[in-house]
Amino acid sequence: MMNRRAFIATAAAAASASAQTLPLTIDSHVHAFKRDPAFPFAAGARPPADDASVEMLLDLMKANGVARTVIIQVIHYKWDNSYLADILKRHPKTFHGVARVNPEDPNAPDHVSKLTEQGFRGVRISPSANADGNWIKGDLMPPLWKRCAELKVPMTVLTPVVRMPDLVPLIERNPELTVVIDHMADSPLADPAKLDLLLALQRYPKVYVKISHMWSISKQPYPYPDAKDQVKRLHDRFGAKRLMWGTDWPVSLKELTYAQAVELFRKNLDFLNSADLAQILGKTVQEVWPFGL
Repeated sequence: MMNRRAFIATAAAAASASAQTLPLTIDSHVHAFKRDPAFPFAAGARPPADDASVEMLLDLMKANGVARTVIIQVIHYKWDNSYLADILKRHPKTFHGVARVNPEDPNAPDHVSKLTEQGFRGVRISPSANADGNWIKGDLMPPLWKRCAELKVPMTVLTPVVRMPDLVPLIERNPELTVVIDHMADSPLADPAKLDLLLALQRYPKVYVKISHMWSISKQPYPYPDAKDQVKRLHDRFGAKRLMWGTDWPVSLKELTYAQAVELFRKNLDFLNSADLAQILGKTVQEVWPFGL
């Protein structure tokens, strides 16, 4: 009969072996915020009742085998990236940060330069589909995109799929700039032809897509088989090397736990071979936002 010491050693070895069989997992999309007088929310902000602190995130990552994470500046702070800057300073090997700047501010390119000096590795813009998002077609966009290209920091875009054609002139003027489309552009499953607007960007080799928000666009329960079909269409066109997963924690908590969000991609994309799964779970993110692993 195995004694207690031998049992513990065997269990530890099994757990270690199991961890080693998992592909490197890097979450491409979370948010972090907490109520802290040192980092006040923007005037008029309406954050959720529960915080989503970096300490909570670190615990979740450890429990679910997520090695690194890209944190996207949350809207609750508007253009103040201070909390995320503090996270990056305290955990430089674990996180990369994507900042928000005011796209209607002529000084936005200079703000990007300063944020890059602080350790940020990307910018996020979010034009709506309505007229108030028409700044994406305005005169302030070319200098902002050009600065990102010069600094070699990715441009991350949260926008509905109908805005994809508005990105084309900016992409073509900055062919070396890495552009990441968030959440499959939330292309509606009820209108599958709209995804063609996103699929058309495949011809630009520096455009990547996050296959997050399966839970948001789906009309079916977990693990969202109808949304999986859309992910497959993106995989067929872009290939695994230009796709990346993401939890969108804590926004996703209204539909599923962090653990479920991780397992959704690890275990339910059964049309992927092991190499493609490893690419989407970690390697693509590592290529766009390199971590020292």
